[in-house]
Formats: sequence, C-alpha cells, structure tokens
Amino acid sequence: MEQLLHYVWKHKIFPLRGLTTTNGLDVEVINPGLQNHDAGPDFFNAKVKINGVLWSGNVEIHTKASDWYRHHHDTDVNYDNIILHVVGKNDCQVKTTQGKDIMQVVIEVPEYVEKNYDKLNQSDCWPKCANIINNIPAFSINNWMASLYLKRLERQTTQIMNRWNSYGKDWEKTLFVTIARNFGFGKNGDAFEQWAQTIPFSAVGKHRDNLLQVEAIFFGQAGFLDDDSANDKEYSEYFYSLKREYKFLQNKFSNTTPLQPIDKNLWKFLRMRPQNFPYIKIALLAKLYHENKINMSKLLEFGKNTAYDSIDPLILTRGENYCLTNIKDLENMFKTPVSEFWQTHYTFNGNESEKNNKFLSKESINLLIINSVCPILFAYGRYKNEDTFTGCVYDIMQQIKPEKNKIINDWEKIGVMPKNATESQAIIELNNEYCLKSKCLQCKFGFEFIRNTPDFLKEENEL
Repeated sequence: MEQLLHYVWKHKIFPLRGLTTTNGLDVEVINPGLQNHDAGPDFFNAKVKINGVLWSGNVEIHTKASDWYRHHHDTDVNYDNIILHVVGKNDCQVKTTQGKDIMQVVIEVPEYVEKNYDKLNQSDCWPKCANIINNIPAFSINNWMASLYLKRLERQTTQIMNRWNSYGKDWEKTLFVTIARNFGFGKNGDAFEQWAQTIPFSAVGKHRDNLLQVEAIFFGQAGFLDDDSANDKEYSEYFYSLKREYKFLQNKFSNTTPLQPIDKNLWKFLRMRPQNFPYIKIALLAKLYHENKINMSKLLEFGKNTAYDSIDPLILTRGENYCLTNIKDLENMFKTPVSEFWQTHYTFNGNESEKNNKFLSKESINLLIINSVCPILFAYGRYKNEDTFTGCVYDIMQQIKPEKNKIINDWEKIGVMPKNATESQAIIELNNEYCLKSKCLQCKFGFEFIRNTPDFLKEENEL
C-alpha cells in the first residue's frame, strides 16, 4: 500500500476534490519533490501551498500515521524538517524530536490504480507489462530508453570514479582495469579485475618494449607460472622462459613494487570454449599493452577529434543520428594477434593446435567499446566537464549494432526491437534494474500501465 501512496504522490494522481490537512487547511501540491530511494525522508525539496502559504522542504509518506513512531522518526532529527506527512490512514498526530506538530494530509489511492497495480503484479508474462507495450506511444518508449541508457552510464561512471580514486587518481590504470574486467566477459570478470589491480604499471612500463617480459608479469600475476611440478614433457621452453623472466622481475622489484600473484583457482574454465580461456585473453592483453594500444591519451585524442561541442541525450527520442566519429579507428585499437606461441596453443601444457591468430572477434570488440571505452569517455567527460567526450559516446553507441543475448531476445519477442547499442544497453538496464527488482512503480512502462483508466487496457482485458 505504501508503494502505491508513493506512486500517487509522485505523479499527483489525486481525487478531483481538493486536498486538506487533517485539521482542515487547504493543500495544493506545486511540486511533489524528488523521490529518495535511500535513507531519509521519502521526497526531497517538495513545494506545497498550505492555506495559501508556500512551503518548501521534505515529505514523508506512510500507510498509517502511527508508522511515524513505529519507524522512530520522532527521535530522528533528520525528520524535523518535514513540511507534510502524507498518509493513507490518519490514526494519530505526529511530532518532531522537539515536540512540534507536523501537518498531515490523507490521500486515497484511486480504485483503478489499485486494480491495475494488482493486475500488473499478477501477470504471468515476462516482462509483466508485455501485453501493453504495443499500446504505449513510440515517443514515450524512446524517451524512456534514452533515460535508461543515461542511468546506465551514470552507474558505470560511479564505478569507474571509485576505481580512479582507489588507484591514486590514475586514469591509465583505471582504463586498464576497466578493460581487463570486461575481457572476462562475465564469467571471469571478477578474476580479471582482481588480477589487473595487481599489475604494477610503474614497473611493467619499464619493460613495455619487451613482449616476453610483459607476458611474464601478466601470466605470473595471474598465478599461471606457479606450477613447480611441471616437467619438460608437459611444458614448452616458452613456459620456462616466462617463469625465469618472472622470477628475475620479482627479484628486481622486490623492494619497490613486489610482484604477488593472485590465487589461480579464481579463474574459471568450466563450459568455456578454448578461444575464451583466460590464457588467451591475458595473451591478448599483453600484446595490446606491449603495442601501446591500451592508452588513455590515445583514447582522449580520439574523443577530441569529434566535431561537436555537445549532444543532448534526448536526440535519441527524435530519431536523429549524429555519426561524426570514425568508429573503425576505435575498433582498430583492439585488433592485434596473440604472440607466436599462443597462435598454436590454448594452454601452457596442451598439444599444438592448428595455427590461429586468435584476434578478438568484431562482436567482442564491440562489447569492449560498449562496456569499457564508452563508460570511460563518459566518466572522464563528466570529471572534466567537457561535453565533447560525453557527446561522442552517444555517437559511437548509435553506430554499433545491438547486442545479442537472452535479455535482448526476450524483449524482441514482445516487439521491443533495439536499433543500436544504445537501445540494447537501455533494455539491459531496464531488465536488470527494474524488471528483476520488481520496480514497476518506478518504470515508465509500469507508469503507463497503472496510471491509465481501464479503457486503456480494455482490448487487453478482453483477451
């Protein structure tokens, strides 16, 4: 019930008769405020007129007025600035920590809203609003998709800035760790991030021009050179060369940046194609690092070469397409073959396989651009307050085809067909942050379902 009261207040779905406080004063809601999903009052910075006087402040909402005391707000100074207590049932007067009365108003949830909400909750479809998606105007869908992608970028930006702060505000390391995590493509994402955090770039940078030494540090830090039981029949000379180099570098940097491997048991191989084994991904990362392709300066230079000062995210709602960025140049950043040994091997102790350069596929490169490069550019643009970097993200994403996965397939089945990566990312955000968490009341699709009178759902109800 309280969730519905939040919904009714947020969207001002009030009865036609005027609102009054419990002691008879007229209430006019100018602005319901900004909903707070964390600790503290439910709505910040609301504006209401009470008996003709404009009040600005916070609003708290409860099913029953007595919930104020059940939640101990009467002893919490964070609730002393409440300008209005909105309740479904008035069963007592509430007071601040200083004993002052707080004005209260009773609001009712319209019957049709409650019925639509129950219908949505009881739906056997996935998503729950599947049967009414086609009734929603295209503009509303596009508007919500644009907002969802921005929300996803904002969450990714928070994660990136947390990394940046924990790495001593080093953008190069932040970029490398972000890319490395996404090299795990889900299953090994945590292991790759933990591994990348152990790479001492102040040390490995001094050996960047020597691929064998870069590989030695990369494989050594992954725990893949720790097998002391290896014999010549199982392992190649290449393995022992890496092992010797790693021991040498461990000794060299023991007093400055000690090299300590992660637990190799963190890596997952079960039900994985050999092409995606961590060995191959680390070999690719070593080659990219050796060739200086994973480079924040180059990435920023790429972003600066865009031809616009800023882009409004809502251009997506108008169907406009700004393709000013040469995405081929960006894709080339990730195009490189593995070193010679890995062209004929998938593990250190496996038999030789047919020669294969083992490039990243175009689909894999697109995923790295979507989940690493674009969030980094967006985060950097926000940090520097430079619209060029944030704007080019939308341009890049519109040029990439939508991802193909189970989530996208499920939404395509109900007629939501993403045209590009911006829209597929929006669908993933919608699915993971709203549908799976049953946040229908915070979703624009759920809003369209619940707020409308039964006539809106008449055709669907008759089925």
